[in-house]
Amino acid sequence: MVDWTRGRSEAQAITEPWTRQGGPGGAVVLFDREGVRESASGGFAVIEHRLPFTPDTQNRLASISKHICAAVLLREGVPLDEALGSVLPELPAPLGAVPLGRALDMTGALPDMMEALWQQGTPFTASLSAAEILAAARRLPGLNAEPGTEMAYSNTGWRLAQAILERRTGKRYAQLIDELMAPDSLPIRFVSDETEAVPGLATGYWHDGKAWRRGQYGFNFSASGGMAGSAAGLARWAAALMAGRGTHAGLLDRLAAPRRFADGGESGYRLGLVASRLGGISIIGHGGSLTGYRNHMLIAPEQGVGVVVLTNREEDALWPALRVLAALLGEALPSDPETLPNGLYATEQGPFWAEFAGGAISFMGGYEKLVADGAGGLRSLPAYLEIALKPEAGGALAGRIGGVSRRLLPVPAETRLDERLVGRWRDARLGVEVTIRADGTASWPWAGTIGRETRLTPLPGGRALADLTHGPWRHRPCLWLQPDGSLRLASHRSRILHFQRIDQGGQP
Repeated sequence: MVDWTRGRSEAQAITEPWTRQGGPGGAVVLFDREGVRESASGGFAVIEHRLPFTPDTQNRLASISKHICAAVLLREGVPLDEALGSVLPELPAPLGAVPLGRALDMTGALPDMMEALWQQGTPFTASLSAAEILAAARRLPGLNAEPGTEMAYSNTGWRLAQAILERRTGKRYAQLIDELMAPDSLPIRFVSDETEAVPGLATGYWHDGKAWRRGQYGFNFSASGGMAGSAAGLARWAAALMAGRGTHAGLLDRLAAPRRFADGGESGYRLGLVASRLGGISIIGHGGSLTGYRNHMLIAPEQGVGVVVLTNREEDALWPALRVLAALLGEALPSDPETLPNGLYATEQGPFWAEFAGGAISFMGGYEKLVADGAGGLRSLPAYLEIALKPEAGGALAGRIGGVSRRLLPVPAETRLDERLVGRWRDARLGVEVTIRADGTASWPWAGTIGRETRLTPLPGGRALADLTHGPWRHRPCLWLQPDGSLRLASHRSRILHFQRIDQGGQP
């Protein structure tokens, strides 16, 4: 039985500290098929002007935007088995051959443009237009992997989906969203980038350890993350999806329908939504993150209820959403694993690594909280990436990550930098250079000729992790030597840089 009073109390327990702290805040909205039932909010939408954050405050929805784009694609009848290149013939052949459905369910192996550009030295605050980012996509030399083999998060497919919609319909994407939201008069709109004025928009903030700082993000948002809306407005949209009213009939089922890997296995990632479970209850939802904003939406379709958490603070929103949904439905939250690994791990070969800390895992930069699987192992909740691991003798962990079998081994503390990495390296296709020194530091491309320094963390087998910060985000791509003496670079979202040595010893 749904307990709205208990759900509201849990929501208030989350939002009240935001008000007491006097910093940024957010809103938590509980809803059913008829619309908003309860809400709580706290903190400031704009710290500088002491404007309170309310359920009607406009906020950036970030990647919650994805399922809305998918809804437009389905309503417009765009075939998901259609190759990207059939509508966007200017794409490189490997990208053009990827079916639209795989581009959307994160199995298309499309390099994420943000991480690909970071790796080439483009600051995340650079003001890049949609046309400029698409031009960069046309220069991508290939894919991260074989399509259909792995779920690896990438925004690029959604950016390309927007371009496909605009070419097929002859309408701007913002107009398509306005038409979608008009029947229910929902306060949700598409915003192209951070320079566009949005009335009543909360300012995004992140904490640097000493003070709150305003978030910046220069890239064009695209359909992957460009929606702005209120918590109450998003809840009303989700309620309409659950109810299947009017033109929304059957739409949630189509968005949440299982997607499969090439081997037939089922993926938890759907069309802009992630399938999971809370106790015995099936749930579907998605999170969103832009610099200074963190959100999550969860729906329990069979029970006909859901929760929206929108914040303008760079903190986890999935667990607060789960807390409220668990209280609402009388379900227990997932428990911590019996034993939690700690420290740095890596596969025996390849660029795949993981770090465990604070009950969570960072797999090549993809962050997920870990809980007990009920059988002596651990799993992700997940926010995006499905992870299921079990401990083995000798401290190893084995299981599946993103649909792929992985075996993670502890990295010995005494691991030293492989001297074969030392030198100057260049990717001639993209014009990118890195210099690796014997002291374990590296010079990285950044902001034209400015460059930046990073200290490397050695891994066994001719591998090392860089450590780069982008505002509140940490980027740790893996450099690893190839049998032919070349050097590749990989993160969870981008694995396309391939360097050749251009001198020995790291001297320019």
